[in-house]
Amino acid sequence: MAEDFLSQEEIDALLGEEGKEENKEVPKESIAPFDFNSIEHIKKGGLPGLEFILTKWIKSFREEIRKKIQSIDMTSITDVYTTKFNDFMLKIPLPASYSIFSMKPLKDNSLLVLDSRLVYTAISVIFGGPPKPFKVEGKEFTKLETKIVKQFVTEILTTFEVAWEDVYPLKMELKSIELNPNLARIVSPTEKVIIVQVSIDFGGYEAPFFFCFPQNMFLPIKDLIYSEIPQLGKDLAWEKDLEYKIVQLKVKLWLELCKESYKIKDILNWDIGTDLRFEVSTQDLLKVYVEDKPKFLAKLGKKKGKYAIKIKKLYEKGENNG
Repeated sequence: MAEDFLSQEEIDALLGEEGKEENKEVPKESIAPFDFNSIEHIKKGGLPGLEFILTKWIKSFREEIRKKIQSIDMTSITDVYTTKFNDFMLKIPLPASYSIFSMKPLKDNSLLVLDSRLVYTAISVIFGGPPKPFKVEGKEFTKLETKIVKQFVTEILTTFEVAWEDVYPLKMELKSIELNPNLARIVSPTEKVIIVQVSIDFGGYEAPFFFCFPQNMFLPIKDLIYSEIPQLGKDLAWEKDLEYKIVQLKVKLWLELCKESYKIKDILNWDIGTDLRFEVSTQDLLKVYVEDKPKFLAKLGKKKGKYAIKIKKLYEKGENNG
């Protein structure tokens, strides 16, 4: 039995070793510094130019998607923020659709992510079911579901391209649709990306999808993306309103019969009843002014006992009465 017990020397040796291990200091080089960049910085409202373009896009997309799925009540942008690419990808429940697309002439690729809740809800309402997704158990999309995904993606990118036309024309090109998130890495895991979360309301049930843009992708047009008021090429609503206001303006229209030169000494001799004779013929082309600018050449005549003019042509600078 004595052989089964440890000697005092062996016990002291074991305790000594344990004490050393417990009191062992952690080497300084093994202490990792805190990475403040790992914190997610949400910048809602921090991209006013991009948000303006997205607002134009969402209106167009809402109208087009309702033509195909009438049970959609509302489509809206719920959030715009920046985060790390890997943090974003980990938040997407599987299965999901990852569509990689380019925005030429911008260099980097972007990502359009359709959440499985959106795909299954859309399929349910398309085939007459309730606006709720059926149970998902991590299965991959079927051929039918993949076809629905592609139709959604095409509609989103088509309307998104139109929204950019009057701002900074970009060509949307779908590169591929991936179901494996590992094949949809458009940037490194730690790189910052801009996320746009969009929600579609199917009769009271909301399902999301996401745009994911590399933050550095917009550097060539950063003045547009980060500006309060984007420099738009055209605003059709503004142009229409301006046109309406212009055509309602009242302007002065007058006819120049002739021009004569007189000496001051002659003008001083004028009095009431002085006759001034002008050589004006009905064949002469007379200048017609709009405000202080000559715009037309016309001939003088009469119609129904009243003096009238008939416009013959537009006035060209330097043209004299003939």
